Amino acid sequence: MFALCSSAAAQQAGKIPRNGFLSTASLGSLSPRLDAFRQGLRDLGYFEGKDILIHHRSAEGNINRLPELAAELARLNLDCIVTAGENPTAAAKQATSIPIVTITVGDPIVLGFAASLARPGGNITGLPPT
Repeated sequence: MFALCSSAAAQQAGKIPRNGFLSTASLGSLSPRLDAFRQGLRDLGYFEGKDILIHHRSAEGNINRLPELAAELARLNLDCIVTAGENPTAAAKQATSIPIVTITVGDPIVLGFAASLARPGGNITGLPPT
């Protein structure tokens, strides 16, 4: 998913895609998923720190920190931000107009993140929950 949201940036010679990841959950609790994601990136030829940069931010369970963390990511001039859940997505939407890929547990239309699945509008797109 990070590779997808930065494919245009990757096409520019020498530019390493820079992406953010914003979550309410602690990075430690997400470790197995992040490890699997990194393996998926490696399978596609992306190596974190070499071919792609990922700036991780976690609210460590405190949703009140999300706006501050989203603003911090927005200031990094990233190619996109990936969010996990409704609260991180809302915080990122408020903080920036760069592309946001969200993995939500609810309907992105009902949550107000997309106008429709075919044409989400704005800067948010998403992946259906699994």
